[in-house]
Amino acid sequence: MTSRKPPSMSMQDWIDLQLSEAEKAGKFDDLVGAGKPLKLADQHDPDWWVKDFIRRENIDTEALLPPAMLLRKEKKEVRQKVAKMRRESEVRDYLADLNQRIVLAIRDTTGPVIPVGKVDAEAALKQWRVDHEEWLEDRRRAAARAAAESAVPSKKKSIWQRIFS
Repeated sequence: MTSRKPPSMSMQDWIDLQLSEAEKAGKFDDLVGAGKPLKLADQHDPDWWVKDFIRRENIDTEALLPPAMLLRKEKKEVRQKVAKMRRESEVRDYLADLNQRIVLAIRDTTGPVIPVGKVDAEAALKQWRVDHEEWLEDRRRAAARAAAESAVPSKKKSIWQRIFS
């Protein structure tokens, strides 16, 4: 425990005295990172600590975007998202929900104004049907190929071929 600061001494002088005594006693020797440069942030970036936290904690940066920008990104990726859906009713429900969220974002006056138009549901549905038909056709071809391969009778293997294969 350190002694009390003398009333006649200034706080800065008292701190300097304690630091010099600790240095003479060797209390700062063998500290972790001794001799290595300090990693200081860029002086001109006031948000360095936020960026460092996001990088260190591996936070998804899309969560920081305004809702209108998120809707714009989702609208851009509609075809990829819809392509994964299997039923037309799923696609219709998703497109209706997306359009409803876009309408609500347009009505909301808070935050930055980012123009986001509604999704053309019929065009997206038409594209989904084309993509889905191609996918179904590929599945039918694969099933027919598998059925044809299983229909071809194979030669019966001898006991030795069955053991060593």
